[in-house]
Amino acid sequence: MSVTFIAEASSNHGQDLSRALAFVDAAASCGCDAVKFQLFRIAELFAPEILAKSAKHRARSAWELPVAHLAPLAERARQRGIQFSCTPFYLDAVKELEPYVAFYKIASYELLWKGLLEACAKTGKPVIISTGMATMPEIVAAVSALTRAGCANITALHCVSAYPAPPEEANLSAIEAIREATGVPVGWSDHTRSPAVIERAVHRWGATAVEFHLDLDGEGAEYETGHCWLPQEIAPVIARIREGERADGAGFKGPVAAELSDREWRADPADGLRPLRHVRATWKAA
Repeated sequence: MSVTFIAEASSNHGQDLSRALAFVDAAASCGCDAVKFQLFRIAELFAPEILAKSAKHRARSAWELPVAHLAPLAERARQRGIQFSCTPFYLDAVKELEPYVAFYKIASYELLWKGLLEACAKTGKPVIISTGMATMPEIVAAVSALTRAGCANITALHCVSAYPAPPEEANLSAIEAIREATGVPVGWSDHTRSPAVIERAVHRWGATAVEFHLDLDGEGAEYETGHCWLPQEIAPVIARIREGERADGAGFKGPVAAELSDREWRADPADGLRPLRHVRATWKAA
C-alpha cells in the first residue's frame, strides 16, 4: 500500500501568489501526493476578547490566504499531478473551498467543532482529521459526527500539537490505538522534523498518510518555530519510503526475474550437489 504524503504550506506563503505556487511545485518535486493550505480569517479564528488584548494575534492577519488564490493554486496542483487541499477554519470557508479541494482537512484545534465537521462531511468529499491534544473519546466522537453527516471517506492523523514536537513524545503507538478505536485509516501528522519518526510511523505502525509542514527556503513566517521541513530535507525521506514500497511485490512467492538464472544451480535432490544433474551433463566452463 502506498503512503499518501501531504505537504502543508501553513502560513509560509506570505500572501504572495508566486510563492504559494512555488509550494505546489516543491511538493510535487518532493514526491508528494497532495499540497495543502489553510483558509482562515483572524476575526473568525480568535475570540474578540483575545484579539482586543493581543497585538500578536491581530498581526496574524498578514498570514491569511486570499480566496482569490484558490483557483490558481488548484490549477497548478492539477498541472503538476497532485491533489489540492485546504483546511477551513470558518464555516463559510467550506463552501469557498468546495469547488477546488480534493479533500478537506480539519485541524487539531477544531476537532471539537461539530458544526465544522458536519459541514465538511455534507459536501461528500473525503475528510482528514488531525488529533493533536485529543483524548480517544473526542476522536471517536469526531469520527462518529463525520459518519452520521454522510462522510464515507475518513482518515485520522495521529498528531502531537507541539511546535516542534520532541521525537521522544511522538507516541507513535497511538496510531494503532486510534485505528482500533475508530475503524478508519490512520496516519501521522509530523511536527518533529525527524526522518526516523516518519519512517517508524510508516514501517512499524502502518501510517497510511504522512502530513508535514513545508517551507521553501527558511524565510516563511512559521519556519523559525522549528517544525517545518525544507524540500531538500524531506525529499530523501519520501524517496526512501517510495523505494521500500516498490519492493513490496505482488503478494505471492515465486522466483522473480533477477533470480531465474540461478534456479538451475540449486542442489540436485538426488545427491545434494550443485547444479542440477541435467545442467552438469552439458555444462562447459566459460
